[in-house]
Amino acid sequence: MGRVTQRRTIARVNVVPTSVDAPAIAGTTAAAGSGVAVGHGDGQAVHVVVKVGPDTLVAEEPLEIRVGVAGAARPPLAVTMRTPGDDLDLAIGFLLTEGIIRSAQDVRTAQLCAGDQEANTYNVVDVALAAGVPAPAVDPARNFYTTSSCGVCGKASIDAVRTRSLFDVLGDGVRVAPEVLAGLPDALREGQRAFRTTGGLHAAGLFTADGTLVCLREDVGRHNAVDKVVGWAVRQGRLPLAGHVLVVSGRASFELCQKAWMAGIPVLAAVSAPSTLAVDLAEEAGLTLVGFLRGQTFNVYAGAQRVVGLEHAAGPVARSAGATAATGPGPGSRP
Repeated sequence: MGRVTQRRTIARVNVVPTSVDAPAIAGTTAAAGSGVAVGHGDGQAVHVVVKVGPDTLVAEEPLEIRVGVAGAARPPLAVTMRTPGDDLDLAIGFLLTEGIIRSAQDVRTAQLCAGDQEANTYNVVDVALAAGVPAPAVDPARNFYTTSSCGVCGKASIDAVRTRSLFDVLGDGVRVAPEVLAGLPDALREGQRAFRTTGGLHAAGLFTADGTLVCLREDVGRHNAVDKVVGWAVRQGRLPLAGHVLVVSGRASFELCQKAWMAGIPVLAAVSAPSTLAVDLAEEAGLTLVGFLRGQTFNVYAGAQRVVGLEHAAGPVARSAGATAATGPGPGSRP
């Protein structure tokens, strides 16, 4: 997996309660691989076992995206903290979802570079735009610096990211069965190779309406994982992604709804909660937004008409009333 993961030495601590009669050894430090009893003020004692050994961590490094016209110096447009891998897809997906390019034909070349300071780091993607494609204005008021946790940090205002898509998501008539939606998180997890090793990566998976996995990408950032999927689709000439479902491992935020809209994806499903702005944008775009997709239950926050059996709820859900779909016994509005 290359630089996707790194091995580090850690101390793994296991705290096990012992009987009240166990000897208390106050102030004792557990040695590597050993166990000691440590006293507490309440008279109880615990057995502490410490083992020193290797662990696998997910890699996080900055990626600088440079964009401009061919034949001239291309200035930095964005810096994002990401997990190395699929960096060209990440850069192309980012440019598409930000409205800078519309298709793969808008890109003349895109290549990984070693950067100016350190050789062979390959933490720079240089993108030369095709003839006739205007270079983005590098405006300090619209800071494109992003972190692994937030795709819109540094934007001057929410209006700066309300980019209009070329694709008619509202007119997409795809229908998805509740049991298919309920099975997508497990399918996503099965494809997360790096997550199984590190436990520290988000994932985005593109599925067909029958639950077939088309593309899966992992990254320390939720928005980066989505950009990698979208960038892959751009380079494969698959846009718009009509009739598909995008599943994300975290929450459904405003920027993820925007990215789905920009790629023409009609259904966005998240294992955690959406935000109010995400629901507002989903309604505006005609996007079906599913949240708390866990086990056999999930919530539909917008676009319920695409979920088989929820046609009757399409009107109320379109106005943010919310609905819960279940393929089996489950709790109320929040699974």
